[in-house]
Amino acid sequence: MAAASSSLSEDQFLCSICLDVFTDPVSTPCGHNFCKNCITEHWNINVHYQCPNCKKVFDTRPELQVNTFVSEMVSHFRQSAQQRASSSEQQAAEPGDVPCDVCTGPKVKALKSCLVCLVSYCETHLEPHLTASGLKRHQLIDPVENLEGRMCTKHDKPLELFCKTDQMCLCMLCTVLDHKSHDFVPLKEEYERKKSKLRKTEAEIQQMIKTRRLKIQGFQRSVSISRKNADREIANSNHVFTELKEAIERHQAKVIKMAEEKHRMTEKQAEGFIKKLEQEISELKKRSSELEQLSRSEDHLNLVQKFPSLDAAPPTKNWIEVKVCLPSYEGTVRTAVDQLVEMLKNEMKKLLTKFELKTVQQYAVDVTLDPDTANPRLILSEDGKQVHDGTVWKDLPENPKRFSRGLCVLGKQFVSSGKFYFEVQVKGKTKWALGVAAESVNRKGPITASPNNGYWTIGLMNEIIYHAPTETLVPLSQKLKPEKVGVFVDYDEGLVSFYDDAAALIYTCTGCSFTEKLHPVFSPFANQDGKNSAPLIICPVNPT
Repeated sequence: MAAASSSLSEDQFLCSICLDVFTDPVSTPCGHNFCKNCITEHWNINVHYQCPNCKKVFDTRPELQVNTFVSEMVSHFRQSAQQRASSSEQQAAEPGDVPCDVCTGPKVKALKSCLVCLVSYCETHLEPHLTASGLKRHQLIDPVENLEGRMCTKHDKPLELFCKTDQMCLCMLCTVLDHKSHDFVPLKEEYERKKSKLRKTEAEIQQMIKTRRLKIQGFQRSVSISRKNADREIANSNHVFTELKEAIERHQAKVIKMAEEKHRMTEKQAEGFIKKLEQEISELKKRSSELEQLSRSEDHLNLVQKFPSLDAAPPTKNWIEVKVCLPSYEGTVRTAVDQLVEMLKNEMKKLLTKFELKTVQQYAVDVTLDPDTANPRLILSEDGKQVHDGTVWKDLPENPKRFSRGLCVLGKQFVSSGKFYFEVQVKGKTKWALGVAAESVNRKGPITASPNNGYWTIGLMNEIIYHAPTETLVPLSQKLKPEKVGVFVDYDEGLVSFYDDAAALIYTCTGCSFTEKLHPVFSPFANQDGKNSAPLIICPVNPT
């Protein structure tokens, strides 16, 4: 018994009404324990016989049974508490502590305050309240100061009631004299009501805290997303400007090379002229030396004989009209800059389209074909990723979703808000059409693909890409056929864009008015004796 009680705390022996150790513990039919006097007074005050713990209501006043087991445990607990109190040193009261009102010497820290005696007691002086039958009924609480404030200043009686009319605490005499016609309740009842309200307020505050923490998390997620988007934008800008810088440097190198080539041609021409002139100067110097030597000769016969050959000037070129042809450098930079601007425009368009495609690819959806919508001639792969014309009409049950004449099939997935992207391989096909279609499109008659009829598509026929803004096909491009086409939908902005495998924008439908779900739509067209037998294949999206 001693070993068992040593592991039990005082809270296990407290009455939930008086919040003190049980006195004459009794049990209710629902199994909860209370002091006999506490539960009796509680039912005397309240009309309904309700358990203060589980709130169970009894039709008639229950017969209270003495709980002998709890009584023995409480008795043993009190004895253990007294032994511990007598054997332990009591803590002296420090600043901020409630001192014992009974201690005559050094004030000891109070253990409990009695709301009946209006006195605070240390462990030693509290003992009578734990053992004396008359004192055991007193209400003990954790030590508090200013117990006199719990007395009515006018009648010097305990404040035991609460006036709901004046919202103030009263003693018994106040209800007879000053608050006779007022609405008042026992202080404990008002305590329970306000405590319940405090719990509700606390719950509301906790919910407010939770809401604000979730808001903080939302802000933090926004910052994190912004950081990722900023990093991606910085990386994209670095890539774009690096490529543009390299393109400018290549163009600059081209201008420098051109200028240097012009200069080298001029330099080569000048060097040729200079070489010839230096040769003529050498010949002239030789002739001048011979003439000087002959003019000094005293040999009359020799001078006369050589004179004819030396008197004539040596053969030379007339250099008066000869000039170095200076190349024109004017306009080179302007022409180069004009070419550079045009080149940059094209490069920027390519790069921006490439990064635009990379941006929309983040909205990729794993699209699969819906066999319930497939025309009876179409053959779908088991994984729902490929479709081609099987040339034979299969005998399939009637289905309102199925296309009966047009060789079309829809995707299971749809978009009704936000953004949506998927890619389709069209390699090896001579005819095809794909895009998105409204869920309500007519599937039982001939198909005229146009926005007015709920289709936003492009297609290939006769080596040319077409789109259909009205009921008439309009050519888009005569360039090489794409091997893969990406389809992007911004439902809220009313936009459908198509991209080729070179990350170039094929076409954009803008200003669309979407009012219902949009499904991917695919048409592989007829087999054409094997010429168009290749399937349309929904591809996994790999960012460019």
